[in-house]
Amino acid sequence: MKVFFAFVRKEFWHVLRDKRSMIILMGLPIVMMLLFGFALTSEVKNSEVGVLDFSKDETTRLLIDRFDQSKYFSVNKVLQSESEIEESFRRGEIRLVIVFPENFQANLLHSNKAQVRLIGDASDPNTSNIMINYASAIFRDYQNELFGQAKLPFQINTETRMLYNPQLKGAYSFVPGVMTLILMLLGAMMTSVSIVKEKETGTMEILLVSPMKPLLVVLSKAVPYLVLCFIDVIIILLMAVYVLDMPIVGSIPLLLAESLLFIFTALSLGLLISAVVDTQQVAMFISLVGFLMPALVFSGFMFPIENMPLPLQIVSNVVPTKWYYNIISNIMVKGLGFAFVMKQTAILFAMTVVFLAIAIKKFKVRLE
Repeated sequence: MKVFFAFVRKEFWHVLRDKRSMIILMGLPIVMMLLFGFALTSEVKNSEVGVLDFSKDETTRLLIDRFDQSKYFSVNKVLQSESEIEESFRRGEIRLVIVFPENFQANLLHSNKAQVRLIGDASDPNTSNIMINYASAIFRDYQNELFGQAKLPFQINTETRMLYNPQLKGAYSFVPGVMTLILMLLGAMMTSVSIVKEKETGTMEILLVSPMKPLLVVLSKAVPYLVLCFIDVIIILLMAVYVLDMPIVGSIPLLLAESLLFIFTALSLGLLISAVVDTQQVAMFISLVGFLMPALVFSGFMFPIENMPLPLQIVSNVVPTKWYYNIISNIMVKGLGFAFVMKQTAILFAMTVVFLAIAIKKFKVRLE
């Protein structure tokens, strides 16, 4: 084992001296967390709104002020006629229009009923739908203030409660997703490229004739990336708590243990890639293209898996990122224990064993 640790120490120094690798390993998690946290968030804030007010009464002015003071909207255009609506959308000046009809206040106070139109830019249907829901909530809040105490016939009151993420913060979704994506890419890509690089330069043969067994030589090259990926997990968790204000509800030791298991899964995939390819370009292409798209599509991070056709749902079961994302979301956001992620953990462990067994077999074939 003394020889093995000597090889590991050598690989650590080799990785630490490679500035480009260190920038990718340490810089990528920070950049992705900042991008997803502040630039690529799915939350809708400060959306530009136009107002067409035919009533121009006290109630409409109050409602317009509420929209403008909301963190979700910014009223930046006052329209004079309906003909201006489509032109404003075409120019990209606004993303939502609120149309108040004539006698809005009178109808609301005398008949307890008033109409208002919300016109959204559905070229981005998800964002438009979110904005209309936010706007409808503002109108409902104002209506409840006016008539909340009145006993109207056949009145139905609904109470909404959001579990686990009452403020609907995007961080609760993308932090587990970013962890999944980073560990899969870095673990698989960096390991495969590192070993294939030795093959390209011809130094792998020199390492394999050393006193240590060939398998241990290969594993020694994966150990530094295991440690550095685990450091990335800690960095992401610290940024989630102290930068993005996302609490970790569940057990931190369990979270770290599951992350360590997934790192082993990613590293075993990297070893498998390095066993079947001979150039760094091919290894990087397989790692990026072969793992990036499945990690995004089939993890459940970007798109709900249950919305996919049945064949794609079946395919998602063989993608490791699906199971890890499910585990991390359950621990971090829902605060669940090991009993609730036991199935996903067993599947990840089985995948790791299978990938590692195939990689070892391939390496043995190459050595004969």
